[in-house]
Amino acid sequence: MIADFNYDELLAEYRKIWNNRLLTASDRSSEDTLKEAVYRELLDENSHPRIRKNKFEKYYSAIKRITQSTISNEAKVALILLHNGVMEQLLKEG
Repeated sequence: MIADFNYDELLAEYRKIWNNRLLTASDRSSEDTLKEAVYRELLDENSHPRIRKNKFEKYYSAIKRITQSTISNEAKVALILLHNGVMEQLLKEG
């Protein structure tokens, strides 16, 4: 999937798209930090519970935001693949 992509670089690209997100990676790897951020994003955990959207709406808006960003095409593909993987995991969990 994106095994050969540098997660430090990918996390930096993610931060460019979501520049107001606090993504601290002090005791975790960039890979873990990024996957956790995408997981929280798709579950809309950064919003107040009363205004949360479902994971499908969040997935759509995340992919749209990625594709419309100015990051490299390689980073776009890698982030989309990462979102796909996390979404598949969420669907398996129910």
